[in-house]
Amino acid sequence: MSADTTAPIRAPEPPAQPPDQRRTAHRLRASLRRAGPALGLYAASRLTGLVCMAVWAGWVGKHPRTLLGYSWDSVWYVDIVRHGYNSGLPPDPAKHGVPFSDMAFFPLFPMLMRTLTTVLPITAVTAGLLVAWVASGVAAWGIHAIGERLHGRRVATVLVVLWGLLPHAIVQSMAYTEPLLTALAAWSLYAVLTRRWVWAGALALLAGASRPNGIAVAAAVCCCAAAELWRGRGRAQGSWRVWAGAALSPLGWLGYLAWVGYRRGSWRGYFAVQDEWGSRFDFGANALRFVRYLLIGKASFTYFVALVILGVSLLLLALLAVDRPPLSLLVYTLVLVAITLGGSNYFASKPRFLLPAFPLLLPMALAMARARPRAAVLTGGALAGLSLVYGTYLLTVARAPL
Repeated sequence: MSADTTAPIRAPEPPAQPPDQRRTAHRLRASLRRAGPALGLYAASRLTGLVCMAVWAGWVGKHPRTLLGYSWDSVWYVDIVRHGYNSGLPPDPAKHGVPFSDMAFFPLFPMLMRTLTTVLPITAVTAGLLVAWVASGVAAWGIHAIGERLHGRRVATVLVVLWGLLPHAIVQSMAYTEPLLTALAAWSLYAVLTRRWVWAGALALLAGASRPNGIAVAAAVCCCAAAELWRGRGRAQGSWRVWAGAALSPLGWLGYLAWVGYRRGSWRGYFAVQDEWGSRFDFGANALRFVRYLLIGKASFTYFVALVILGVSLLLLALLAVDRPPLSLLVYTLVLVAITLGGSNYFASKPRFLLPAFPLLLPMALAMARARPRAAVLTGGALAGLSLVYGTYLLTVARAPL
């Protein structure tokens, strides 16, 4: 027997990762370890909310999975996964026979759902819930990363917990697109803060493909890119990354609008779809009329809570601006608030539209992090009680569209 045949056979070693990839992987693992306690508190708050809602839903004869994964907008996403962009509601007589089109719903969320149903033996409803739950966790991690970079781990932890205890936080556990947008927005904004412009643009592109108000992420990336180029005029090194990030950021949003326009045979096809749903940007005229109606007439409790949340959001926006946050966070939040307040109809849904506006919570997180432990615990307990009770009410009792 020759020496060649008696030599031990060794498996080839895997190729070594480039130094940049190893450093990135190490930073992500370290960031996840630091965010662990905050993510644990966030998961506990959301799990408690789900248990409360499930117990009450069973008491009133409703199925928790249906409430979370197949109600209101979730029905449309499931139908898109099953049938593509072809379904629609019957015409509305109040709108002179105009039908509701599923093209009002952006494609990234149903695409992810469809991918899961293709590779796993699960239904579209389960896929929607899985995407939303994973996205909520990734969003909480991204919110922690931003809070830690700006103000340290204590403030970051409080910021994550506050986001998980919002009155409408139950939506973070539903098959809705707000968790996905928040995750993409948080990490895109973090990429801007750390000067990773291509990553910022790519994530903004995906955010724009997830929801109509995802354009707020592209607005933040483009404004910060313009400021970066202005400050660095005369220094060309690395500027191509800034240009690339800015160019990528709006493509998801613009691409979907172009596709709907092509399908509708009109450049304003998507805006026509929104008109059919009664949703348009009227600079807040409809919202002001509805507030007047709330003050002099009778309306559902949900609408009054929405009015209070919007008022608090405006106050938090003013406090955020006074604190002079990074330009990316300020632009992103301003655009989200403007789109929410300036849009017509769906008043009860406006607090949900603001769920991705997590920078609004920064002033409150700073105050709670500096407060005495007893005051912080009492405040957190009150917010937790409100979130659990109101979230259960929204899904099991309220009749207003969520």
